[in-house]
This record gives sequence, structure tokens and C-alpha cells, in this order.
Amino acid sequence: MKHFVEQDADLRRVALRTPAGFLAFGLGSGLSRYAPGTVGTVVAVPFAWLLMQMPPALYWAALAALFLLGVWLCGAASRMLGRHDPGNIVWDEMVGYWLTVALLPMTWGWWLAGFVAFRFFDILKPWPIRRLERAVGGGLGIMLDDVLAAVYAMLILAAAQQFL
Repeated sequence: MKHFVEQDADLRRVALRTPAGFLAFGLGSGLSRYAPGTVGTVVAVPFAWLLMQMPPALYWAALAALFLLGVWLCGAASRMLGRHDPGNIVWDEMVGYWLTVALLPMTWGWWLAGFVAFRFFDILKPWPIRRLERAVGGGLGIMLDDVLAAVYAMLILAAAQQFL
């Protein structure tokens, strides 16, 4: 039990006392004891709506900037914790969700489908996501596996749009 208490204290220290940690932990949502990646993705939903108010070119530029910011944020938080890709760092899930919904209609049904598809691929990590996650270190590795999960989700959703 002592190990978990110390670990929780380390997580809170990084998430709540540093700006990089606060953002990397999805505004604190990554502190959830249960399914922090899913909770972080839920937090991403209203921000996706705000981002989607931008013209498409600006949206894609913002997404690229948020990805690059995430490389730095996730790398910094990971170093502060002394662990590679701890599940409590959820900025990568947030950017992954924003990418997933980028080409979807702004309806709750499609965004829910995007949420489910993204979480499915992020949790399952089919080839080559798991290999990429292990091969690439630092913040870039933390971010890349979620971007690839988002691309898988986008492909499935694009196919679904063609059939519906």
C-alpha cells in the first residue's frame, strides 16, 4: 500500500505543481485511478468542439502545433516521473482524439463513434502501434502511438461513412 501512496504523491506532484505536468496530465484528468486514458479523452471532447470552430487550415496547423507541444510536454512529464509513457500522461490521448474527429461530421453520434474507435485502437495497439511504442523513446514515442491509433480510427470511420 505504501508504494501506491508514494506513487500517487509523485503523480500529483508532477501533475499539479508544474505547467508541463498539468497539461501532460490533461488538466489533471490523468490522475484518475480508473482508466486515465479514457478520462483524458473525455476531457478532450469539448476542446475538440472549440478547435473545430477554426477554418480547416488553421485547425490542421493547430493540431500540428499541439502535437509538437505534446512531444515536449509528455517527454518532460515522463522524465519528471522517471518512467517512459506512464498511463497517467494523457495529452497524447487528447491529441489523438482531436485527430480522430478532424474529418468527421460534428454530430454526437460520429464523435461518440470516434471516441470508441480511438480508445479501441489505443488500448488494443494492433501492429505496428505496439512495436512503435516500444521502439521510439521520449515524448515523440509517447505521442506517435496515439497518432497511429487515431489514423486507424479515422480509416475505420471513413469506411463507415461510405457505407452509411
